[in-house]
Amino acid sequence: MAEPARDIALYVHWPFCLSLCPYCDFNSHVRDEIDHPAWRDALLRELEHYASQVQGRHLTSIFFGGGTPSLMAPATTAAIISRARELFKTGEGLEITLEANPTSAETGVLSGFADAGVNRLSLGIQALDDAALSALGRTHSVGEARDAILMSRDMFHRFSFDLIYARPGQTPSAWQAELKSALDLTRGHLSAYQLTIEAGTPFFLAQARGALELPNEDDGAAMFEITQRVLEDAGMPAYEISNHAKQGDESRHNLTYWRHRDYLGIGPGAHGRITLNNQVHETRQHRAPEIWLERAHANGHATQRSTPMNTETLIAEVTMMGLRLVEGIDANSFAQRTGRSLGQAFSPAVTDRLVGAGYLELNTDRIAATVSGRQRLNAVLEALLSS
Repeated sequence: MAEPARDIALYVHWPFCLSLCPYCDFNSHVRDEIDHPAWRDALLRELEHYASQVQGRHLTSIFFGGGTPSLMAPATTAAIISRARELFKTGEGLEITLEANPTSAETGVLSGFADAGVNRLSLGIQALDDAALSALGRTHSVGEARDAILMSRDMFHRFSFDLIYARPGQTPSAWQAELKSALDLTRGHLSAYQLTIEAGTPFFLAQARGALELPNEDDGAAMFEITQRVLEDAGMPAYEISNHAKQGDESRHNLTYWRHRDYLGIGPGAHGRITLNNQVHETRQHRAPEIWLERAHANGHATQRSTPMNTETLIAEVTMMGLRLVEGIDANSFAQRTGRSLGQAFSPAVTDRLVGAGYLELNTDRIAATVSGRQRLNAVLEALLSS
């Protein structure tokens, strides 16, 4: 049985993009026209529906993700932030993040999002190389990316941007040079993701027919190690597999996910984890934008799934998320969330073997993956969760 939850976070999904990137498997759609007032009303209705289930909670963060939330009308963002402050207890430290792309059309309205109350911006830069940006299906140039970064650093109190490495044709030395050039643009936080090929994406199909070749395993591992070393030397060590920050600049919203704390998810396809009656519930909204919009207006929400999580599923999810963090999983929090101790959840023989191989650290207080373990996390998780 999960402990009663006090804090909660809010995720808002905006499902629309100007175009679809060939590597992306997020719930993203391209539409010629969007009825912004209708979407604003529907998102507010779904927010109110879920807020009624968790009255009295303290809201710690709001995250506008997508899709491309910077295509949302700033008035919609402002309305959601305002209503969330009315529905929940909040404090001065409420973190409000919005994801944006660095095209001129989107950066032109960033001041509107700052005025709406957004205090943390996450820019999807992805590469500081024009040829790589084109290959990734991005619609901005390196010049636009740099301009957007400089503008955002002045406009938002907290700021981050994303890069993708292990791209087709990329070498470890080229990635190191690109990463070092990115350091001149950072201010406390940087996300660096190794390119993965997701089923159903154009990149997946291209790889299947032999038209897409990624760096080999050794080069991919070298790029991971370069990322850890360069960013740690710059004072932004990893706090999660792909996220690096100066102390105090970590994404508090994303830590909610990785520490498996409660959060509401509203908007098409959004997921949530809510503790009700001391049991963690999984929620999921309908994925198709038009169906979601219709149901949210008709019913006040478009919930497709809302069900208690069984113990085995909960253990797997807490483990998969928590071992991404450098801090690992706190033993007491694990027991409170899942109802099992670490010793009950995992085979001692397996954990001893992984500790001996240098992939895990384990004591009475926590379990954590080492740098080597995080680099091979899928294999570590398979060993742990199949035991």
